[in-house]
Amino acid sequence: MNKLLATLIAGLFATSVYAQTAPEVQSGMSGNAGVTATGNAGADKDIAKADEKEAKEVAKQDEKIHKASTQASEKKAKAQQKADKKIADAQEKVAKADPEDQAKASAKAEKKVADAQYDAQKTMIKADEKAQKKIVDANADKAKAQAKATEKRAEAMADAHKDAAK
Repeated sequence: MNKLLATLIAGLFATSVYAQTAPEVQSGMSGNAGVTATGNAGADKDIAKADEKEAKEVAKQDEKIHKASTQASEKKAKAQQKADKKIADAQEKVAKADPEDQAKASAKAEKKVADAQYDAQKTMIKADEKAQKKIVDANADKAKAQAKATEKRAEAMADAHKDAAK
């Protein structure tokens, strides 16, 4: 339970940090994006290449996030369906039980219902935990790609300014 809580808190923290970044970062472009008119063809080419590489990585990580969320939702839905079926079966047995066995059947059904709900919750928690780990990793990879692109743009701009100073 502590691992789950830590993972969920880390996921929420990473999501909130990511959400607070500048809008241009969220759109897949870092702070210097669009600054390609350096007057130096080599630098402009390097900047465009860095922007393209960053955009590809961000798109790839967004797809991973979407896939992880979708998988978790599907797994949770299946777990709920399975629990619902077990609960319905238990209630059906109670309804079919003889009047003198009704109390005993009802007690068994309550246990089966509790077990089914517990199993479903446990599966849902695991699915959320797994998805949150993937989302946190993907957001970290996006941040790394954005930082790398910023570095490449800065290097290209520095080269352009150095060439212009000659």
